[in-house]
Order: sequence, then structure tokens, then C-alpha cells
Amino acid sequence: MTGLRLAFFTLLLAATAVFYLGGELSRYPVSLRIVFITIGVAYGLGGVYAAVLRTGRHLLPLAYTQLVLDQVTWTAIVYVTGGATSGATSFYAFSCLAGASLIGLRGSLTAAVAGAASFLLLCVSFGSHWVQPPPDQSGFYVTAWAELIYPLLVNGIGILVVALLAAYLSERLRLAGGALEEANARAQEAERLAVLGRIAAGLAHEIRNPLGSIRGSIEMLGESPVLSVEDKELCAIIRREAIRLNDLVTDMLDLSRSRPPNVEDIDVVALAGEVVALAARSERSASGDVHVVYEGPKETEVARGDGAQIRQVMWNLVRNAVQASPAGTTVTVCVTPKAGKVVLSVDDEGPGIPEEARTRIFDAFYTTRTHGVGIGLALVKRIIDEHAPLGASIEVVSPERGGASFRVTLMVADR
Repeated sequence: MTGLRLAFFTLLLAATAVFYLGGELSRYPVSLRIVFITIGVAYGLGGVYAAVLRTGRHLLPLAYTQLVLDQVTWTAIVYVTGGATSGATSFYAFSCLAGASLIGLRGSLTAAVAGAASFLLLCVSFGSHWVQPPPDQSGFYVTAWAELIYPLLVNGIGILVVALLAAYLSERLRLAGGALEEANARAQEAERLAVLGRIAAGLAHEIRNPLGSIRGSIEMLGESPVLSVEDKELCAIIRREAIRLNDLVTDMLDLSRSRPPNVEDIDVVALAGEVVALAARSERSASGDVHVVYEGPKETEVARGDGAQIRQVMWNLVRNAVQASPAGTTVTVCVTPKAGKVVLSVDDEGPGIPEEARTRIFDAFYTTRTHGVGIGLALVKRIIDEHAPLGASIEVVSPERGGASFRVTLMVADR
């Protein structure tokens, strides 16, 4: 922008000197001197702008400064090209466009105020005879108040309209650019999931069969009376890792195979109870390492959604909470009826989620754990997004004292 500004000033001022003033120094000594001084000042300021830009600091104040000084430069050109009736007054609008491009609404309005104030000051100076027209071309300048009012009003209104229109178009462009970026991100995510789906579908069969054999064999081996305590612990580790790999394959398949929800009435209290009972039989819960409990109403609470998918959401959230919880803590599954809604929450007592991670916690393949791949929560988010037309949503809260709370909101069924 700085380079374009200097090039434009050079061409404009050269055109003013050569075509408007004819380059006749003897005929227009004062006007040409003003033109050449303006060129020199513009280049000097360009050098200052470039120096500040190289530092990479104070860029916003620099942009505002450029806009204001540009309008002062246009005023110098207006002064030597006819004053209040000069056609160069249209250049005030260029700075409004530049302000909208650089900063937006505030930049456009700053340029408009600076331009209107500069032109107003010039007209008032002519009308009050504080400033005289250039002595080498004063015959056709307008200096009477009655003749200054019309160009002052017309140019002031024109500057304001251009500024507002430029700001509006800049905002529309910004919103369109953001929507396009979001669409590109969704397309890239869909492509990545499609690739994942092809890989998962090809590997699922080949992985699950050996895993099934390994799990069955190790369970039979673990029941052997001749094994030592250490050998049984090793068998338990193998069985646990086989289960983890099977869950990983299942999550990859579920994440890659998107399907619309099969909407039905769901008893969320019964669903939460089933998930808690299932989690209680998991390795860490069964050993008493982490307790999974249910809190909430005992009577039926009916919501709308796909029962199987919401069960998958709750299971993934509980499994994630158990994995994040230290020994001796509790994971709480809670159902809370609200006005026209029901909230299913899963709370843990783990280390919590850092502020910078909360915006990415549901991204596929993003994880804050050393032994995770970031698929479970991505699957949760995708299912809830598919339920969004039904009024479903999810949020995560992590207090400073630690722990995390995932809250799924569903709309209750009409009764």
C-alpha cells in the first residue's frame, strides 16, 4: 500500500504539474512550488512509513496516520487545482476506500472525517480570507461564502456516502472471506475423513480378526493355574491393550461413516444408567481405581435423537473422563431437566483442559494426552452437529481448580 501510494502521488502530482499547470515555471511559480514540495513531503513520509513497517510494530497507528496525512495531501492538490470547485476533491474518496481495505469501518470513517475536516478548513479559510488563492492563478477561484456552501455540502455528503459504502463492502467481503475459509476447512476435514474411512474400512477386518484371536487366547492363558502373579499381570496388560486397539478401530470406523440420525424418543435416564453400568465394568472402574457414578432423577426423561448415537456420545465422554482421571477420583454422569431441554453432563476430577486447547478439543486427531489419537471427542462433536437441527449442542467447561465438564443438551420430546 505504501508503494502504491507513492506511485499514485507521483503520477498525480506530475500530471498536475505537466497537464494542469503546463509545466510553465515562469507562469505558475507558486503553484508548481507547492506541487514539488508536496511530492517531496510525500516521498519523505513514504520513507518514514517504510522504516516503521520494517519494525513490524505500531502498524495500526501507522495506518491511521497514513489515512489522515493522505487527506492533507489531497487538500494541497485541491488548493492548487481550483480550490473548492476542484475536481481533485474526488480523491478524498480514495483514502476512504483505502481505510476500509486496511482497517474496515473505523478506517473508512477516520479517512472520511479527516478528508471532510481538511476540505472544510480550506473552504473556511477561503471564505474568511485567512488563505488566498495561489497568486499565479487566482482569477477563477471561489472565495465568497455564498459560492462556497454548495461545493462544501456536495463534497461533504459525497465523502460520507463513499466512506459508508466502502465500509459496508469491506465488512461483506470480510464475512464472505470468513465463510469461504470455513467452507474450505470443512471440505478439507471431509476429505481427510473420507481418506480415513477408506483406510479404516480396509484395515478393520485385518486388524480385528487378529485382535479377537489375541484377546481370546490371552484370556484363556490368564486362567492357567501355573502362571505366576507377574505373568498374569502381563496377560492383563496384553488384554487391556487389545481392547484399546479394538476401541480405536471402532472409533475410526464410526468417525468415517457419517449417517443422518434415526430420530426417536430417548429415555436419557435409562441411557445414562446403561452407560454408567458399562463403565463400571471397565478395567479402571472394576479395580476401584476410578469410580463412575450417576446423579439425577430416577424417573423417565424423554428427549429426541438417535438413541444409538447419543449412547455412543455418552460412552465416549465417560471413557474419555475415566482416562483423564487420576487414581482415587470419581467421574459423575448427571441428567438435569431444564425448561424444554435436558442436559447430560460428564464431570471428571482430572487436570482440566488448558484454555488454548478448548477451541481444538473436538478436532480430529488433536489430543492433549500422550496415549490418545484424538478420535473419540471428534466423533462426539460430529454426532452432536448432526443432531443440531433437533436443538442439540455440546459445551466444555474446565474450572481453574481442575477437572472438566462436558455438557450435552437435547430437546425434550413433545408429550
